[in-house]
Amino acid sequence: MTAVGWTLVLLPAVMLASGFPIYVVLLGTASVTLVLFTDVPVIALHQSLFGAVESFALLAIPFFIFAGELMARASIAKRIVALVDEGTGPVRGKIGYTTIATTTLFGAISGSAPATVATVGRLMLPTLRGSNYPDHVSAGLLTSAGTIGVLIPPSIPLIVYGVAANESVPRLFAAGILPGLVVAVMMAALVAVQTRVYGISDGRRFESKNFFQAATKGAFALLPAAIILGGIYGGVFSPTEAAGVACIASIAVGWLIYRDLTSYDIMKCAERTAFLTAQLMIIVAAAGVFSWVLTINQIPQNVADWLVSADLSLFVLLLLVNLALLVLGAFLDPIAAILIVTPLLAPVLAAAGVDLVHLGIIMTLNLAIGLLTPPFGLSLFVAQGALDMPMRVILRGVLPVLLVQLSALAIVTYLPELSTALPSFLFANPNN
Repeated sequence: MTAVGWTLVLLPAVMLASGFPIYVVLLGTASVTLVLFTDVPVIALHQSLFGAVESFALLAIPFFIFAGELMARASIAKRIVALVDEGTGPVRGKIGYTTIATTTLFGAISGSAPATVATVGRLMLPTLRGSNYPDHVSAGLLTSAGTIGVLIPPSIPLIVYGVAANESVPRLFAAGILPGLVVAVMMAALVAVQTRVYGISDGRRFESKNFFQAATKGAFALLPAAIILGGIYGGVFSPTEAAGVACIASIAVGWLIYRDLTSYDIMKCAERTAFLTAQLMIIVAAAGVFSWVLTINQIPQNVADWLVSADLSLFVLLLLVNLALLVLGAFLDPIAAILIVTPLLAPVLAAAGVDLVHLGIIMTLNLAIGLLTPPFGLSLFVAQGALDMPMRVILRGVLPVLLVQLSALAIVTYLPELSTALPSFLFANPNN
């Protein structure tokens, strides 16, 4: 390995171990490499820094965050929980299934796994406890079910991947639906096993009166999701436009219809959105510079040449990619990880015949699982604060879920049709 290669590997590792923020690690490494090993003027770093965030698709991120914050502060999440709860029949594990369905729906609306964990966790934990679910089982469901929302559109990681890989965001959104449902179904199977192991019987008779009452109260709660998905797949909006309209719909539903969202709440949501957007965008900008430095030093090409010379089968190549992403996801924020590895992996796997839309789903699911993996899994720490449980209890509950989600990852990886069938059906024109 050359001096440039060692610098790009060792310097980030040392800085991360020293506790530097990820954006400082990326920007610092890129700056050192640029100064020591290239003749490129330093001003190019500034141009690359701002160029990395100069994308129309990235405008969707603050809009989706704002919409999620509005729905979390209003009663929209509560009404979705009530609707799903009343719609579930008299089955063992009813509350567990309700938890999975609710996190899937709310994750689809908010586009953020940690936000889903925090919001739905506070709502569902008392109900799970009241139905005699052990704390570790409840913690496992609430901590990990939020990862489904990273795949179900709208998904902020998929937007970022679309920008990094120059792929269509609507196609990526469509690609995430079936894999997300696969994870949800396998999580439901885990609930079925756990309720029998722990003797939980929490089903109750379906009451059409209660269901229609919940549907009446919660119908408008689904309006933002209907606008996002219907607008994008109906060809009415781009993802960015749909996100903006969803913000307006969330304000209208929470402020004018349900009347539990005040002007003060809206301002606090805007403040929170600005803070989270700044956190994300500084990572996007720094990772853009880092990726640019990798490219001008021909690191992606060298990695591709090495893999070609190794003559690996596609099965082994995908296995190695999954293992690398799982390790990376345990240490890095998903957004940073996507921006760093996409320039490395996309050309290699495209040359091996992997659809880049499929790669986006593989990468996103891997990094969603990383949110549950020590030492830096963000959902673990969000759950610890939201559920007020010891980390050992949360980890005990998350372990069986990790096994289930790793199994789902294997299915999604080696059955590419799960990721490519729906985009091909909805977007016959590849330029869509």
